[in-house]
Amino acid sequence: MIRTPFRLLVLALASALASLALALPAQAAAPYCGITWGSLDKSSGGGGGTVANVRAGQHDCYDRVVIDLSGTQTSNNWTVGYVDQVRDDPSDQPVTLAGGARLQIRLHGVNADSYALAHTADPHDLLNVTGYRTLRQVALTGSFENVTSIAVGVRARLPFRVLGLTGIPGSSSGTRIVLDVAHAW
Repeated sequence: MIRTPFRLLVLALASALASLALALPAQAAAPYCGITWGSLDKSSGGGGGTVANVRAGQHDCYDRVVIDLSGTQTSNNWTVGYVDQVRDDPSDQPVTLAGGARLQIRLHGVNADSYALAHTADPHDLLNVTGYRTLRQVALTGSFENVTSIAVGVRARLPFRVLGLTGIPGSSSGTRIVLDVAHAW
């Protein structure tokens, strides 16, 4: 078979384009909903207070847990991070949570004894999060020596952010600790 110069030119051009396409780096996918939070531990220093309420909400890009704290006007001293095993405080007994990953929230200088007694039949099933895309379970796992622990079972290890906000809706005082967990990377 004899190749004409036109066919050779088309073949050379197609080869050049194919090699160029393979040599270019692949474009990174855009973050889900523009979220760039990451999944590493987060922390902040600040005041104290008492747990007044714990609630959850659903948003287009993330699920949210809000902890309302009374008796303080400043953001609180908290740490939040993924853990392999959640433990009850002070018994140190393991707590099984629904979901593929577990976030541990520790609020230093915060008491939840009265909230736990008044609002929860089962502190390991603090909120009904049935139907949420990311949240699987929210549990009060301890309030001992002015350290309150709340664990959140989530679908998988996903990006999260934590915000300390001044003011509680419907109240003239207090602060909120807000945990947002993205639906996807």
